[in-house]
Amino acid sequence: MKNTEGSSEAGTLSNYHIKTLMLWACELKPRSWWTDDLNLIRICVELLHTLAVWLSEARCKHYFIHDCNLLDHVENSLSSSQLAVSELMSITETSLCDWFINCYILQCAQLCPQHIARLFDDVSASTRLQNGVAAVVDWRRNELTTSYFAIFVFAQCYIVFDVSRNSLTVPSCLCWMRELSVIHEDLLVYFIAVSFLHAALKISRSTLTDELLDALSTICLQSNPVRHRRIARHSSVLSLSQAEKMMKVVVNNSRSTVQLIEIELSKAYLHRALRCKDSGSYSIYCLANVYLSVFTRATLC
Repeated sequence: MKNTEGSSEAGTLSNYHIKTLMLWACELKPRSWWTDDLNLIRICVELLHTLAVWLSEARCKHYFIHDCNLLDHVENSLSSSQLAVSELMSITETSLCDWFINCYILQCAQLCPQHIARLFDDVSASTRLQNGVAAVVDWRRNELTTSYFAIFVFAQCYIVFDVSRNSLTVPSCLCWMRELSVIHEDLLVYFIAVSFLHAALKISRSTLTDELLDALSTICLQSNPVRHRRIARHSSVLSLSQAEKMMKVVVNNSRSTVQLIEIELSKAYLHRALRCKDSGSYSIYCLANVYLSVFTRATLC
């Protein structure tokens, strides 16, 4: 069967007809049709025969556009459509399997090392073909493992470079955590560790800034509202609220180094609340000092 790359005017069928066939099959075929007796060749042959029926009847309903027939041009090219129908219906599992081997497997084998490519010099027997394909899969799996390791190491180096070069901010932390959680959980843990080490170095050289405090709390909470990050620096109520969020995390976590860091961040927010211009409220002043006393006793214990 000849499949054209352009529109239907270039030939009887195009890739879009195949895509439409797959869309309708995914919607209309039951799960058992795909999973029971799973066989890629069998599925492809049945779908191609269905396409032949559509072509013979000059109907291919558009999947997205109502009352649109993608084969309404067939009447103008009847001879070519009849030839395509004949070719489609003549496809068998054996012929399609040979086509896959010649057009895909053998070509892929040429990209492998020579000792693997030579396994495909004679694949007349199914056992030899299976051995060759298994060798390709094993080689590719090993290659991917090496590639993934190299990419993982590169990602770690880039995290260290970016964190050490650029200041940690709430937006940058949120962006890093969102992206790394999708890529790999270990990279997220690595970013958190590097960020804490970077913060410890900066604090040892100067002091804990408001920007760094907000960034570290964002890493601990992983859900710090961005809209509050500036207002909280000038509001005792919001600073106290941020301290309470950190305290909830501390209560739920077991005793560890991370918990000690979270306690110190909570205390820093309490001190910030006391420094704010609107901290003159008696309730804010008392509550912040009570929390600080509790943390002091907890640290000593």
